[in-house]
Amino acid sequence: MTMKMDVPGALMAKESAEAITVFVRTATQSVDLPDMRKITALYTIARGSSDAVANILSYEFMRELGLPVTSLPPSVFSIGQGVAMDQAAALVVSQSGASEDLVRSAKGAAARGAKVLAITNQPDSPVEAAAEATIPVAAGPENAVPATKTVVGSIAAGMAVLAGLGTDYDALSSAKALASAPAALPNANALRAAFLRARSVYVIGRDTGFGAAHEVALKLKECCALHAEAYSASEVLHGPLQLATNPLMVLLLDTGQPDIQDSLDQAEARFGAVGCDVHRLRVSDHIDTPITPAAAAAYLLALIYPVILETALALGLNPDAPETLSKVTQTT
Repeated sequence: MTMKMDVPGALMAKESAEAITVFVRTATQSVDLPDMRKITALYTIARGSSDAVANILSYEFMRELGLPVTSLPPSVFSIGQGVAMDQAAALVVSQSGASEDLVRSAKGAAARGAKVLAITNQPDSPVEAAAEATIPVAAGPENAVPATKTVVGSIAAGMAVLAGLGTDYDALSSAKALASAPAALPNANALRAAFLRARSVYVIGRDTGFGAAHEVALKLKECCALHAEAYSASEVLHGPLQLATNPLMVLLLDTGQPDIQDSLDQAEARFGAVGCDVHRLRVSDHIDTPITPAAAAAYLLALIYPVILETALALGLNPDAPETLSKVTQTT
């Protein structure tokens, strides 16, 4: 039976349900990369959900390569004169590969000496044309305005880069673990009810979970028109803690890394002590084999996308086509 795509949320439901399949296929692909042996730094260039992907990948790349990885604003190249990029690589993440500022950034980074890598879902895009190497997401068409399977797939593409750089990075084991993991949250209804009660949401993570927190907060805004902010567990107990004096929901994204547990535990305890509605989503509750932190972040996103979808529908909103947004955002 053909799914009626004019039903609110039908597109996002179909595409988010494909996220893990896309992840498994994309993370295990073989990639042809330029010689990166003389690279001393890597800069990510992205916007929106793609920038959340870049944040996730920055932690993974730094851990595996021992190189500094940080974000460059596209405006450095799109409206500025650029910066020196000798002995550096630029990783441009763009699902459409069509945003003019990212196209200018890819061209500008290459002109200033960078080896430019692109992660895109659209074959033969302008960003791909400007890059030295492209790692395809290959998720197929994504028609809902909120990106889901391409976000998860872009994380997987970054993992394929690490595996292709000749490191001991094991993307295959993580892909196998996600392929057999539960595809839905058993407590999805409770989490949806918490979102529906919330006036404001803090989404908290650490390491790759911090990038995932940015993506979840963005999706709550664009799909549910719900005020949400992302914080690192290491920063949220400073000034942001004061907002807990107002009604606040807190969602902690736990990728399972041993070295982040104390930080997440402390945040959970402090926000719970002041009466916040605190929820913690743990990868270890669903997967009992070791996976990479990037794969853990991707899995958390795949689990929570359907909950955000159902929250939007319960609020009378159509997450496939938020009123003020479009699929490709053109900025300068």
